[in-house]
Amino acid sequence: MAKKPGKDAPKIGPKIRRLRREAGLSQAALADILDVSASYLNLIEHNRRKLTVPLLLKLSDHFGVPVDQLADEEESRLYSDVMEALSDPVFDEFDIRNTDVRDLVEVSPETARALLHAYDAYHATLTNARSLAASGADPDDGGLAGLAGGIGAGTQSAADIVSDMVQDASNYFQDLEEEADRVRREIGTVGGAARSLDALTDYLRQAHDVRVNFLDPGTAAAQSVPFIRRYHAQQRLLEISQRLPGASRAFQLAYQIALLSAGPVIDMLLMEKGLKEEQPRALGRVALANYFAAALLFPYDAFLESARDCRYDVELLQHAWRAGFEQICHRLTTLNRPDNRGIPLHMLRVDLAGNISKRFTLSGLPIPRHGGACSRWNIYGAFMAPGQIQAQVSKLPDGTAYFCIARTVVKGGIGHGAQRNVLSIGLGCDIRHAKDIVYADGIDLTQPDRFSEIGVACRICERMDCTQRAFPPVHLRYRIDAAARGPSPYTAPGWPHHHERPGGTR
Repeated sequence: MAKKPGKDAPKIGPKIRRLRREAGLSQAALADILDVSASYLNLIEHNRRKLTVPLLLKLSDHFGVPVDQLADEEESRLYSDVMEALSDPVFDEFDIRNTDVRDLVEVSPETARALLHAYDAYHATLTNARSLAASGADPDDGGLAGLAGGIGAGTQSAADIVSDMVQDASNYFQDLEEEADRVRREIGTVGGAARSLDALTDYLRQAHDVRVNFLDPGTAAAQSVPFIRRYHAQQRLLEISQRLPGASRAFQLAYQIALLSAGPVIDMLLMEKGLKEEQPRALGRVALANYFAAALLFPYDAFLESARDCRYDVELLQHAWRAGFEQICHRLTTLNRPDNRGIPLHMLRVDLAGNISKRFTLSGLPIPRHGGACSRWNIYGAFMAPGQIQAQVSKLPDGTAYFCIARTVVKGGIGHGAQRNVLSIGLGCDIRHAKDIVYADGIDLTQPDRFSEIGVACRICERMDCTQRAFPPVHLRYRIDAAARGPSPYTAPGWPHHHERPGGTR
């Protein structure tokens, strides 16, 4: 009988199997390429043989996938998302274990994704119903259509669909990078630097016959309906509020160029990614136009070189590229070209209520799909020190460690009466890459016992001694003792740190 690998062996068999099938290769054909027997490859694909370093390198070269991304980050992310879904109280009566979920994700990832899709639809429908009840809207008069992104019962939300599209593409779109390079060359023939307002305005006029009007906030037209940007297609007129900072005005110009110059490429990508419904396509078009705008303003190779030179000092990059904090962080997450990659990063954006409005991860950090994340994350602590970068070295209950920075940003216009919104931006990486980031200087990265202990979300976190626990764990037994109080209502004094799991490890 074949010997199973130890628990620390990489569980990447299913990923190899999927890569092989996507390439249209049989086991025998890939075995020939790797110079191993088909039976040995079959054992590897079923996680019953360890993958040696030489074979890992051969697979990386053949499929064009970096070695570190051949590991099980994708499975870990899917596992975390499914665990989050199953932590919903609707599943409380079922004794679902960690090992059950892990087996599902490794053996049948498509089934796991189908389960996640169904839960997303349930969550979106529940959100719609609650919003409908709160608003008093009548479902018969179309009151439901505008809620939660215009979705209906039985469908996944547009935001989740677009977020998954970006995640599946590792937030890198080669076609948009090439289109941005083409437009940048054209802007060069018009004259001026590609990031200047004049050059972008001239390009819109000469290439698309579009006039740009920066509206004074004191004019009646600007006061009639608050706006950031609006385009009048028939008049070929683009209006942008002068309340926006210069960097934001440049980005809005680049966004409009994306729709006019790269529209066909964006539509092609949306079709290839299977975004066919109206709302997901509309939101997907916005996401890809934003991507193009960043690629136009911050050329890939030059920007990555600049980031490496200053060791990912976001504020120095802001100064050098005349951009906002969030713009720089977003562009840093897109530097994933196979032949010249940046640091694999995660990024999220939250508001004061804890809602996550932007999420992406290549670092391996699981970011909740719905609701808020662990309150111990520094992205929430950043609200207590507005405008200051907060650094944190943290570890999850499974021992994986991350280095993260967070800072608040103010979104909105300039001047008295302008509407503003305070958000917090988090950016981070696996601790292995922390040494390449300037904010880690002076921080001891070698003492895991000193790292901040975090979780993903309360209901799937094992830290029973957490003083900030807001909900009971779904996978651990706990006891509420009216005569005693521990770190949280779910932990009585004297209880061990690790609690018995119902039905075994979960």
